[in-house]
Amino acid sequence: MIKKEVLIIGAVSVEPNSSAAGSRMLQLLELFLQHNYAITFATTSQKSEKAFDLKSLGVVEVLIELNASSFDTFVKELNPEIVLFDRFMTEEQFGWRIAENCPNAIRILDTEDLHCLRKVREESIKKQEEFTFEKLLNSDIAKREIASILRCDLSLIISTFEMELLQNVFKIDKQILHYIPFLLDEIDHGKIADWKNFKEKKHFVFIGNFLHKPNIDAVLYLKKSIWKGIKKEIPDAEIHIYGAYITPQISQLHHQKEGFIIKGYAANSKEIVQKSKVVLAPLRFGAGIKGKLTEAMLCGTPSVTTSIGAEGMHADLHWNGFVEDDCTLFIKKAISLYTIENQWNKAQENGVQIINQLYDKEKNGPHFMDRILMLENEIKSHRTQNFLGNLLQHHSLQSKKYMSKWIEEKNKK
Repeated sequence: MIKKEVLIIGAVSVEPNSSAAGSRMLQLLELFLQHNYAITFATTSQKSEKAFDLKSLGVVEVLIELNASSFDTFVKELNPEIVLFDRFMTEEQFGWRIAENCPNAIRILDTEDLHCLRKVREESIKKQEEFTFEKLLNSDIAKREIASILRCDLSLIISTFEMELLQNVFKIDKQILHYIPFLLDEIDHGKIADWKNFKEKKHFVFIGNFLHKPNIDAVLYLKKSIWKGIKKEIPDAEIHIYGAYITPQISQLHHQKEGFIIKGYAANSKEIVQKSKVVLAPLRFGAGIKGKLTEAMLCGTPSVTTSIGAEGMHADLHWNGFVEDDCTLFIKKAISLYTIENQWNKAQENGVQIINQLYDKEKNGPHFMDRILMLENEIKSHRTQNFLGNLLQHHSLQSKKYMSKWIEEKNKK
């Protein structure tokens, strides 16, 4: 049986130990492999030291070039049935080339999270203004990202909040959207039995990739506004800050006597979270699903986060701890969760329910593959119905295409 070919165009190399985006991509790769697809992972980014060895999974890795017709030759020879773009920027760069050279290939956008939502929230925090949907609708990055979603046959949306936002605020047809959160293993009784109990765990923890601005802001906010209040009530507590790509700004926050300890990159973040008593994630802006919070649930560790931190992650189920935006109340909730055992145990149980009911890969994975099969059988009618997507593919609107060709010619000279 000839395997169907999937081309994934990655924004960066896959780093599951560094970011939630890396974990997400690895989950999608494993899903395609389980369904007998051959995978080529192509990226313009040089492979990092922390990158996962995709060749160990049987995935072909290719380095491609921006604004170069060599990509056209490459993709024609590969002739994939499916092309998956990792974030909207790669669709902007390569989507028109795929449409020209492999017109029958199904084009899928993995948004990771809605970049426009995260960026506009960040701008609102910087300007000390209230975030509004009006600001989002007027932003240039939203226009770019929504255009990318419209041009694709299907866009993968990781958060229930973002599914609602796209349909109700941006008026996107749900036929070109597919909700697929993290694809996680069930937490069974055997895993729960292996967890450390309340008395065996100690200290608070924060884990995040520091190339990601929401994580930098969260740690600065922890240091400035939250930690002293917790430390005053729990003198022997410490907070350990882990993450890839620690910046000098974050390194300078290290203060042993205050118990605010910058640890750096975590080769095995699960092992660290399993030993910690409470995860703190006071995220003031961001989007998508927060890997640090699903990881906390998978490790039996309760968390305290904000409404943006928990957004679109738990449906109507009780949170794995507390969701609190007020700084003073955040401190109080963190203290009570750390010190009251029955409250901590209940929070842990809530986390198990969230993972098992919402993130079950045995349910969500096959549902996505069924959607792909449906697209393969109905791609012509599907594209006909997506009139706005066809409009954006029209040559008079393909500014990215002609800019790319101009850059290519300029580089030759």
